[in-house]
Amino acid sequence: MNMKKLVAVCILLLCITVMPAIAQENNTTANVTTVNETNVTATPAPTEAKFLVGPTVTLRPVNDVIDKSQDGLVELYMNNPTVNDVTLTADVQIAVPSGIHVYGEGFGYGAAAGTVAGKFTVPPGTVRTIHINIKADKVGDFTVHFTGLYWPDDDKDAFQQVSLTHPLTVKEPSLKPMDPEPTGEAAETGDSGETGADESNKLPLPSSILSVIAITIAFAALMIRKNRG
Repeated sequence: MNMKKLVAVCILLLCITVMPAIAQENNTTANVTTVNETNVTATPAPTEAKFLVGPTVTLRPVNDVIDKSQDGLVELYMNNPTVNDVTLTADVQIAVPSGIHVYGEGFGYGAAAGTVAGKFTVPPGTVRTIHINIKADKVGDFTVHFTGLYWPDDDKDAFQQVSLTHPLTVKEPSLKPMDPEPTGEAAETGDSGETGADESNKLPLPSSILSVIAITIAFAALMIRKNRG
């Protein structure tokens, strides 16, 4: 019995000695796992493109009366404030009634008759102005209808709508309705300049030139008399 007790005591002591070591190993493994999970880098969520301050997209009338000497003129004005960190993208269309022709930088004819469309970008802190030249081939009162969408960067889901109208009065058909070149005061100035150049040729010669001519004639007459004598 003493021998069995001795063996039992040895086994008990061995268990007491081994258990702390096993527990320490388990704690070390758990700590390593926790450290690895902490070092994992999370993927940042994509930043949503948006305007901090709403941009301006509008029409500004310059001339709303059309005749032979001048076309209608409207400005498409776009302003993207400096506080915005995104680019303004605008997709606009201009619809006109029959007999009205629209020409403008960046615009191209659309599929429908009487409609022009254009797409423009305006970086932050900049302004862009598009001049729209309007011609007519018949007299009357007309309305130009402007519609469009604009959005920040490439985020078309965040689009905003704009819709404007502009009245026009046509007193006389345009001189050349199908000519995209504008007609106005600049063209009239060019014509009057040519007329002035023609009139300048009819002015009397300066007195100094007349004196030289008179002296030359007198000298020639003197030489002729001398030769005869």
